[in-house]
Amino acid sequence: MKNCLLALLTAILCTAALIGCGRNPAATAEIDLGTSSVYSEDDRNAAVRLILHQFSTWNGCELHRVSYGGDAECNAENLAWLNELEAANDAKETFTQCILFLSDFHSPKHDSGGFNEDFEYTDWQWWLARSDGGNWKLMSWGY
Repeated sequence: MKNCLLALLTAILCTAALIGCGRNPAATAEIDLGTSSVYSEDDRNAAVRLILHQFSTWNGCELHRVSYGGDAECNAENLAWLNELEAANDAKETFTQCILFLSDFHSPKHDSGGFNEDFEYTDWQWWLARSDGGNWKLMSWGY
């Protein structure tokens, strides 16, 4: 019993240490899925997961907010633009749906890569597209 308790306590401490060392910069971000008559909550959550995955590769950046850009952005003009991007990359998929999310984040004070150092970015656009009911593909991000 004593060994079991000691092993459990050790496992808890190791887990806590690993979580603290590998803190996810998006873990405390506010996620606003908004409302949509075009996309389900599951659809919007799937798009946000791709955004969070991409953001997690941005060393030192701290994500504050991700929010749905609204149904009005899911229009023929934006869809045509995303299909042009897809064609320019020699990809074969023809998209039938697109979605926009906006984010606010802060860049690191040093070694900020392509970002301005110690800068608050707001309304950073994340454009995703897919074929009917398929998986979202992150197509473009930035201002």
